[in-house]
Formats: sequence, structure tokens, C-alpha cells
Amino acid sequence: MTDGPASHAINATSLVREEWFLGVSIATSLVFLAFQEQLFAQLSDPLWFTVIFGWLFAVVLGSALSVVRHADHLAERLKEPYGTLILTLAITSIEVMAISAVMLHGENNPTLARDTLFAVVMIILNGMVGLSLLLGAWRRPEQQHNLQGANAYLGVIVPLATLSLVMPTFLAGPDGQHPSAARQLVLGVISVGLYATFLFLQAGRHRDYFADDSRHESYGEHVPRHGRLWPHTILLFAYMGPVVFLVEQLARPIDYIIETLHAPTAFGGVVMAILVATPEAISAVRASIANNLQRSVNIFLGSVLSTIGLTVPAMLAVSQLYGHAVTLGLEHGDLVMLLLTLAVSIITFASGRTHLMQGAVHLVLFLAYVLLIFQQ
Repeated sequence: MTDGPASHAINATSLVREEWFLGVSIATSLVFLAFQEQLFAQLSDPLWFTVIFGWLFAVVLGSALSVVRHADHLAERLKEPYGTLILTLAITSIEVMAISAVMLHGENNPTLARDTLFAVVMIILNGMVGLSLLLGAWRRPEQQHNLQGANAYLGVIVPLATLSLVMPTFLAGPDGQHPSAARQLVLGVISVGLYATFLFLQAGRHRDYFADDSRHESYGEHVPRHGRLWPHTILLFAYMGPVVFLVEQLARPIDYIIETLHAPTAFGGVVMAILVATPEAISAVRASIANNLQRSVNIFLGSVLSTIGLTVPAMLAVSQLYGHAVTLGLEHGDLVMLLLTLAVSIITFASGRTHLMQGAVHLVLFLAYVLLIFQQ
């Protein structure tokens, strides 16, 4: 096949057809950059508020889904665990930017980081895990994963989740549950240190813990295993670029709901968590349906670990730099739900095999979490 002008024209047309949403994302960013005051002036109008919130949410979510798509292409070429690492780090970066934007935009909301972390853990460890296991088991009696890899993930997730979301509840000082600067520093160092150690294990001497050499079905469009990496790398960062600006714009309608309409303070955290978890949930569910449970495990447990190990230190740094207080300790029903979820997750992944019942249990816990949001 000749590499002439006609071939280049076909490639350019195909690229435009595949990446049309990048144009939507850039155009939306330009519109809000030029007319943001006019667009946000009528948020009190329910119809206009719905349009603005839905527009921003859809574009940010679509950009995040495109990030996942290109991360999946890189994952096919780089193999595990590097492919999942790219995916989780990209989505965690979006999460950090989103939470920071909401924290710094409106009135100080000290529980936003905590609510977002808790929502991400509940959505992933209950909603995403439950759906993946249930749909995967619908087509086959059992699915297998690498037990050592799951144990490695949970061995870091449990102590980090306890230190970040449970321990602060019982260490209230003169300023309430806001951790002191010294405690923030210790927690940040522990989180980054444990996550860095885990990455060394995952990408180094024990990378086989996170790989599955068994045969599995294709769960998406076939991606050639040989080819150039740079186009997907560039497009991944190109989609992430507008997100930095658009999540800051999304912070304004979220603040309006919480501060003016007096919605539950957890609402902001749930919205941020949905933006973060949905793209990874799609990849995890598709992999599980295709009987590649190991990739699903790497995605949802890796996402929870990176969320706690990287987001907590980032939010503590933002708190110190901008003087925004942060409350991390969970209380009442939320504390019970977290401990229950961690316990059930340990049981679920303890044998290296999963079945339909385990997926149903996780989905029930997710339903209980959703109901508790409206009962508190």
C-alpha cells in the first residue's frame, strides 16, 4: 500500500472521526472561558442550571472516557501492570484536579476530600466490584484471579484507608477533627511512601503477581500489539488538558447546590466520585465479561489504592498551601460502611476465585451506601 497523499487524507479523516469529542471539549472550554460570567449568572433558574450542569458534567465525563480509551490502547501494548498503572494514574490526576477546584472555588467545605474519598471507595469496592463479578459470573460459574496480587493491593489499601478515614475520628484535637500540621505531614509521608513501595513491587520484582497468562476473550476493539505509542500518549494528555479548566467551571454549580439549595454536603463528593469511577468501571466490567478478571482486579483495587495513596497527600498539601481546613475522619453509619466494605472485600478476594453471590453482596452494600446518603 502506497503512503501517498490519498493515504494521508484517509488517515486524517479517520482521526477526525475517532477523536471528534476532543473538538467538543476544546470548544466547550473556549465558550466558558469567554462567557463564564454570563453563563453562570442565571443558575437560580432550574432549567438553566440543569443545562449548564449537564453540559459540563457530560463533557468532563466524555473527556475522562476518552482518556480511558487511549489508556486501554497503551495497556494492550505495554501489558500488565503498566497498562493499568497508566489508567489509574491518569484518572487519579483528574480526581485531584477536580477536588482541588471545588475546594478552592466556593466556601470552605472541609469534608469534601473525605466525602469524595469515601464515595470513590464505596462506588468502586461495592458498585464496580459487584457489577463486574455479577456480570462476569453470569456467563460462567467461577472466575479466577491472581491471589497474590489481590492480597498485595488489600494489604496496602486497608492500613491506608484506616489511617486516612478511620483514625482521625478518634484523634480529635482542639480544632475538632481537622488534623494538625504535624499529623498531616506524617499521614502524607506514610501514604506516599507506601504507595511508592507498592509501585516498586508492582512494576519490579513481583510484577507477575498482577499478570494473568490464561487465555481470555477480547473485550473491546482489537488493538494491534505493535505500533507507535506516541499518538495515544499525546491524545491522552490532550483530553486531560480541557478537564483542568472544565472541572473548575463545574465547581460553581456544585457549590450552588450545596451552599444555596442546601443539598447534603456529600453531594459534591459523590459527583466527583462518579466522574472518576465511571470510566474505570466501564473498563473493569468489560474485562470481567470477557473473562479477564485479573485486569478488572488491577483496575478497581489499583484505583482505590491510588485514590487514597495519592489524593490524600495532594489534598493535605492544598490544605496547607491555601489554608483550607480538611476533615478526614468518617462518622456514624459511614464509618461502619467503610469497615464492612473492607472486611467483605478481604473475604471476596481471599480464595483467588469469585462467583455470582459475591457480586450480589457487594451490590447490596452499594445500595445501602446510596440510601444512607439521603438518610443522614
